[in-house]
Amino acid sequence: MDAKAGARRKNEAGDTPNPEGGERQPTRIQAINREIILDAALEVFAVHGFRGSTVDQIAARADMSKPNLLYYYRRKQDIYRAVLEATLGDWLAPLAAIDPAGDPIEELRRYISLKLAMSAEKPAASRLFANEILAGAPVIGDFLETRLRALVQEKAGVIRRWVGEGRLAPVDPVHLIFTIWAVTQHYADFDVQVKAVLGSQVDAAGFREQTAQAVLSIVLNGIRPRR
Repeated sequence: MDAKAGARRKNEAGDTPNPEGGERQPTRIQAINREIILDAALEVFAVHGFRGSTVDQIAARADMSKPNLLYYYRRKQDIYRAVLEATLGDWLAPLAAIDPAGDPIEELRRYISLKLAMSAEKPAASRLFANEILAGAPVIGDFLETRLRALVQEKAGVIRRWVGEGRLAPVDPVHLIFTIWAVTQHYADFDVQVKAVLGSQVDAAGFREQTAQAVLSIVLNGIRPRR
């Protein structure tokens, strides 16, 4: 393949060749294509799991040829890790944004509301993460024991200080975070169970808002300071 043909192939895939021979420079097309691939892979992995999914399924879901997909990610394992890392990045951003200088109830209200919204808007991401954890976290175990642990310990310290200042009721901060994770992700991970119990209510207008109000009332009333 001559240099011009190579440059054309790279541009078709969405990359701009570096004239000095270094790493290719990402382009807008490349970023869009990667997002399309990860969105498609999320849906496929959430339904079939890692072992049951194939690159062909992901390519079909992304409406992309398999060779083009493999230009961006060489192996199914690479796609899977990228999807999980993107999911964790989205989920941990609201936790990281809890402001130590803010009002405790309002900070936790915002965090819970965002987690509920994310579970409702991206249930496949929640289910994929749950499947990874149930499998023993073979891909993201190192992430959980390092970055996740560090962030939870940091925010637990903030909650512990709020409790010490009398701004929250006495509560174990780590188990409070676990509780928020459990209740907010329940509506995605156990969607079939929720629908079996509530029936047509799930599809009614305002169900998400009613759910958010119920969860916020239960959690926040439990941690308000006792006067």
